[in-house]
Amino acid sequence: MAAAVPRPAGPAGPAAGYGGLPGGIGVSRLRVYDWEAADGLRGGTPHIHLTCSEGYAVTGGRGAVQTLTASGFEQTALSPGALVWFTPGTIHRLVDEGGLTIMVLMQNCGLPEAGDAVLTLPPHLLADPAAYRAAVALPEGGTEEELERAARRRRDLAVEGFTALRVATEAGDPEPLAAFHRAAAALVRPLVGAWRERWREGAAAAASATAAQLDELEEGGASHLAQARLRSEQPAARGRFGMCGRLDVYDIA
Repeated sequence: MAAAVPRPAGPAGPAAGYGGLPGGIGVSRLRVYDWEAADGLRGGTPHIHLTCSEGYAVTGGRGAVQTLTASGFEQTALSPGALVWFTPGTIHRLVDEGGLTIMVLMQNCGLPEAGDAVLTLPPHLLADPAAYRAAVALPEGGTEEELERAARRRRDLAVEGFTALRVATEAGDPEPLAAFHRAAAALVRPLVGAWRERWREGAAAAASATAAQLDELEEGGASHLAQARLRSEQPAARGRFGMCGRLDVYDIA
């Protein structure tokens, strides 16, 4: 039986609503890296999300997203106006063919950029949590050059691992991808409690608020309409080094 979703409480009552972005999503503006990798392609760091869907609304430039699942490898073209999304378990790699810029929509209040991501590093790094953390970390307080070197280094490691997974999958060998899934799950297991709290305060609260509003309307009430409010935000940080490119991020907690 599914657990009951708690309704958000507050001085105005649960029907007053959820104040975050619709559905408890997160959003960031992404300018995909134009760094060339060993295979000659330019772009970001291949990785997977374990509990979050993610979407791309392409606003500029051109490129593609390469994806790898148990069903195989795909490459989807990206150009202005394209809307593409994928579910948890989809390994994805953004390829920049010229100025690729995307508004990224992330489930669970942006959890993909706040922890729900495992890079496709070579297996020996995935097997050791300390080695993995060291390989993916960016130097705290580092200079622009130091941050870029670290981001490029982890991207190149992830492309190496991604390429090996793709080759094995296309050759009909599912075990390397299954082993990556197991390693990814083991790496994030200590974080799941904090992720659950983010879900409760975000997507679950948003769904619960809608349920309360429907209940009120069905009973003939409309008090929640008097609690309407507007919120506007500028990026809280611009040009942050992310997994796939430089990010403008919004503080929508």
